Amino acid sequence: MRSYLVITFVLSLFFFSPNSYGQNRGKSDTGEDVLRTKPKLVVGIVVDQMRYDYLTRFYDHYGKDGFKRLVEQGFNCKNNHFNYAPTSTGPGHTSVYTGTTPSNHGIIGNNWYDKEADTDVYCASDDEYTSIGTISDAGKMSPHRMTVTTVTDELRLHNQMRSKTIAIALKDRGAVLPGGHTANAAYWFHGADEGKWITSSFYMDALPKWVQDFNTSGKAQSYKKAWTTLKDIKDYTESGTDNNSYEGLFNGENAPTFPHSTTSLLDKNKDFEIIKATPFGNSLTTDFAIEALQKEALGQDDFTDFLAISYSSTDYVGHKYGVNSKEIQDTYLRLDQDLARLFKALDKTVGEGEYTLFLSADHAAIEVPAYLRDQKIPAGYVDNDANSKKLSEFLKYTYGTEDIVKNYSNYQFFLDHKIIKNLDLTLAEVQEEIALEVLNYDAVDKVYTADQMWNNEYTTGIPYILQNGYNQKRSGDILVVLKPGFISYSETGSTHGSPQIYDTHTPLLFYGKGIKPGATFERTEIPDIAPTISALLGIAFPNGSTGKPIIQVLD
Repeated sequence: MRSYLVITFVLSLFFFSPNSYGQNRGKSDTGEDVLRTKPKLVVGIVVDQMRYDYLTRFYDHYGKDGFKRLVEQGFNCKNNHFNYAPTSTGPGHTSVYTGTTPSNHGIIGNNWYDKEADTDVYCASDDEYTSIGTISDAGKMSPHRMTVTTVTDELRLHNQMRSKTIAIALKDRGAVLPGGHTANAAYWFHGADEGKWITSSFYMDALPKWVQDFNTSGKAQSYKKAWTTLKDIKDYTESGTDNNSYEGLFNGENAPTFPHSTTSLLDKNKDFEIIKATPFGNSLTTDFAIEALQKEALGQDDFTDFLAISYSSTDYVGHKYGVNSKEIQDTYLRLDQDLARLFKALDKTVGEGEYTLFLSADHAAIEVPAYLRDQKIPAGYVDNDANSKKLSEFLKYTYGTEDIVKNYSNYQFFLDHKIIKNLDLTLAEVQEEIALEVLNYDAVDKVYTADQMWNNEYTTGIPYILQNGYNQKRSGDILVVLKPGFISYSETGSTHGSPQIYDTHTPLLFYGKGIKPGATFERTEIPDIAPTISALLGIAFPNGSTGKPIIQVLD
């Protein structure tokens, strides 16, 4: 009898255990949980010029349905960084979606000197295509300078192009680059005196009717209004004084103070470009994204779709007013409300728990150096005229000509290799001589040569960040790093672009289907985003990917 009971017990474990053969076989058949997560929609959000501390500084002012929803119900990577420089918009968006750095994807700046064509180029421009939705040249864009695939490309390839990708941003590069080479559509806002969402013939021959209807709805005109604070300005204790010398002005203003109500803001028929420099640009982006979500039926079939959204007004406001301004605080409180609206639309249209979302930034930003200097913190500005004069004198004395330097951009010197050869000099020798000279200049902290980038493999510190941004075919001969706290910019407003930590530390939040709630202080890097989403979806990584999945994020 006892033997019979033992046998019965063992058999019951085999047939009824949650880990039994039959149970596992069922999971393998569906592929869910075992191989992949299959959300109806992936939403990628990039907030232009967002520092990580904007989450923490303004947290008590946020509502429960925007940033707090992502932080408290999603996964927060608290030590997330860009691992390359220059930290700017074009490279930032590209790195988020390709899972690699400029050394591989080729977008080494917003603009750069093309060594082969001997001219300056823009990261998204393409004269092979025409504007759609405007008679201006603002739509002559494509992703052709991006040399690798994106996670959005790989999703479409995986599903035989049956997945749909829509990319949206105020800035053309904020839509074109995330959309990848295979996007169904990328839309950006053309301000000027038109105030329209436009695209390129790279994607389509004519705007869809829903876009045309949106453009004629008067929505853009509705945001030509005075900018007042969302809350009582006295409650904005997390930012500096409203009236100070560290902030820029709208045309027609005498002081950088609330309310902002210039003629350009109030005129309903002209100068729509000004909307971008107010938080209403983010609201307009949200309106358009929700319209795209519904009209394009995203997340409504068996194939995962992708909606890529970039919020660009944060960058315009940061550049004008600086990271410690009342304007920045108000912009983020208003963005929090826009995010809440977007999430509510996703819940209703796609279904709560049926979409996966990430939020990050394309770069962060520095405190206004003039403000830091007044707080007795080492900071300042480059004297470009003085440095240029010194360099010109050095080049003439050493080489007999200053033409040996063809271009200086993105903190890189491009040399004329033909002149160097005609002078019977070696390239490495000239690079080092000029680097040693520039190292002595005002505000310069470090200088590296292309020869060093070619012949060494750096794994930590500033040279590691520079090397990840160095593209052998496109980058310059000498790379310059300014002292911490120093910039080449106006004395009002903030900027970015350096390898310093204030430009690299950005938020990274994951939320939704397949995401495990939690947080980590372990270092994560921007190129980890695309591999993480690819691993979750069970699709191929972008073909230039160098990042790795963040395993703590995945449920």
